[in-house]
Amino acid sequence: MSLKTLGAKIFAGIVHKQTQKWATNPVATQERVFKELLAKAKETEFGKDHGFDTIQTYADYAAKVPVRDYEGLKYYVEKVVHGEADILWPGKPLYFAKTSGTTSGAKYIPLTKESMPFHIQAARNAILSYVHETGKADFVDGKMIFLQGSPELDEKHGVKFGRLSGIVAHYVPAYLQKNRMPSWETNIIDDWETKVDAIVGETINEDMTVISGIPSWVQMYFEKLHQKAGKPVGEIFKNFNLFIYGGVNYEPYRAKFEKLIGRMVDSIELFPASEGFFAYQDSQTEKGMLLLLNSGIFYEFIKADEFFTQNPRRYTIGEVELSVNYVLILSTNAGLWAYNIGDTVAFTSIAPYRVVVTGRVKHYISAFGEHVIGKEVETALEQAMEGTEVRINEFTVAPQITPESGLPYHEWLIEFENEPKDMDAFALKIDAAMRKQNVYYDDLIVGKVLRTLIITKVAKNGFQEYMKSIGKLGGQNKLPRLSNDRKIADYFK
Repeated sequence: MSLKTLGAKIFAGIVHKQTQKWATNPVATQERVFKELLAKAKETEFGKDHGFDTIQTYADYAAKVPVRDYEGLKYYVEKVVHGEADILWPGKPLYFAKTSGTTSGAKYIPLTKESMPFHIQAARNAILSYVHETGKADFVDGKMIFLQGSPELDEKHGVKFGRLSGIVAHYVPAYLQKNRMPSWETNIIDDWETKVDAIVGETINEDMTVISGIPSWVQMYFEKLHQKAGKPVGEIFKNFNLFIYGGVNYEPYRAKFEKLIGRMVDSIELFPASEGFFAYQDSQTEKGMLLLLNSGIFYEFIKADEFFTQNPRRYTIGEVELSVNYVLILSTNAGLWAYNIGDTVAFTSIAPYRVVVTGRVKHYISAFGEHVIGKEVETALEQAMEGTEVRINEFTVAPQITPESGLPYHEWLIEFENEPKDMDAFALKIDAAMRKQNVYYDDLIVGKVLRTLIITKVAKNGFQEYMKSIGKLGGQNKLPRLSNDRKIADYFK
């Protein structure tokens, strides 16, 4: 056992004990975070505008601070972007994480000296949690890669900005610097396809033990490795045994990955975003990710089916229920207040609090009142594939409201690796799984408002070409699992 491996195991035990302290006291932990946030920000412009110095209870806060999305907070954010201090949080931020919004154009999410360490700490603790539970730590002696955006940063009014993954790349601990790949020169390549080719060239002869990134883009990397070496990834990298991912559900990709790798590998799911690092998988046996209640974020939750009603009730951590779909609301030490990040979650456990990401509040299908969410379509496809040789590369779902003939339907656009022998029977299996999960969808089928879903095959690399056409190939960009319109579907017509 190397010194680095031994050190990882000892450190993992220490971090586990620290985690247990707050995880077993969730309500008190969140109350402390809540009070600290208000005390710190009461002299900011936002704090003065919303009477932070008079807020005594959470009820006061909910009454004074309405839920906002980026558009709602943009007045304050633009002041920060233009160089003003003490607006949302004391002083100026360290960075802006630049993201692309659908209605706001470019979004600039502040990262402060208080919030930045938690992004790094959470990623580290996810790995240490895995080490503590499994006892596996030999991977720390091998090479590690995270497929990410460019670490080159621009600057606005003295504050640097770039993609979150690029910013985080500047914070890799010294003890991992020699293990990290790819090189800086490769990491700053803008064109994603060129970049992946360069990463393949750099890594193919290395002892890769940990590979991390969004599954769809890691899949591209694996396919290029396989093409170049002519053998499974697991043979190229004999000590590769840990895949770390976030951003999308891994399950639709799992069968394809295992084929590309040639064997099963352990995986860790993360839930990071520019607005904060919210959760990570802390168990290889329990479902869901541990919600990070001690990371400078105060959480509120609104039931998704009530979100668009007038004045929906806001819940705190001690009030949530299992298996309910909630919109995630944040107040953070980066100066976001009652902020709707757009993600929806459901709790799989309340001792400790673990969540699964169920989708996006704006990514749903309800053209007929069916309220279909991302988690439902992923689960339906997963169940339909179970016990079959069917493999998929990518998929998305859209409503077809005005078909040329017959009743409307949900159109499933699927890029297959291995097609089902009977496409109609496969579609019926997906449809049956959807009807079991979603009573509204079932009612529409029974009532002959909708017909059963229809599958449209997408050509190999079709979704990659689509993402390239809209300038979102690679990095942290993700294909929406479903849409309430046909913008994506019509691209393939």
